[in-house]
Amino acid sequence: MARPDKAAAVAELTEDFRTANATVLTEYRGLSVTSMKQLRRNLGANTKYSVVKNTLTKIAAKEAGVDVPSELLKGPSALAFIKGDPIDAAKSLRDFAKENPFLVIKGGIYEGKAVTAADIFKLADLESREVLLAKLAGAMKASLAKAVRTIDALRIKKEAGEAPVTPAAPVVEAIAEVVAEAPVVEAVTEAPAADAAPAETVAEVVEAPQATEEKE
Repeated sequence: MARPDKAAAVAELTEDFRTANATVLTEYRGLSVTSMKQLRRNLGANTKYSVVKNTLTKIAAKEAGVDVPSELLKGPSALAFIKGDPIDAAKSLRDFAKENPFLVIKGGIYEGKAVTAADIFKLADLESREVLLAKLAGAMKASLAKAVRTIDALRIKKEAGEAPVTPAAPVVEAIAEVVAEAPVVEAVTEAPAADAAPAETVAEVVEAPQATEEKE
């Protein structure tokens, strides 16, 4: 490889290392061109899968400040630079390797640290960010629905003269009870700011009985 081409290849690899959320090193020896194309389709647009030279990869990793264990840079290598969700990419690599034994997952880099092939398979067994967010949204929706029902029951009792006391205290207690009973969902890294919206909705619901009392 000519020196300018080598420098350009190293620069590209260095940028890939710096911008990837995770990197998986594989051995592809024996895979057909058709299989390689299928793997790239399975990984999707957020993962760049490239056949690389180990010597250039070692130089690029060093320039990017990434420590790639030397044992991962043996034999023909292809790197998956994951720009999207590492869990989704790990699932795609695992599933493809099950059907295509020629693809060997050697290890990789995740959260700035070297990981083994076993670690990558464990990552593939986790629930993706989208699944966790969906569970969180479902838990919040169910909790808010219960809060509304509880508050509505308190309002009916008040209107019926069964609860002449100020409704603010029991409403707050009801909300606290709902929050305590809400299902616990595993924390999601970089959860969107939309998490704040349910809190504002609860605040509006809590204040609603007071507005009704003033109107009366």
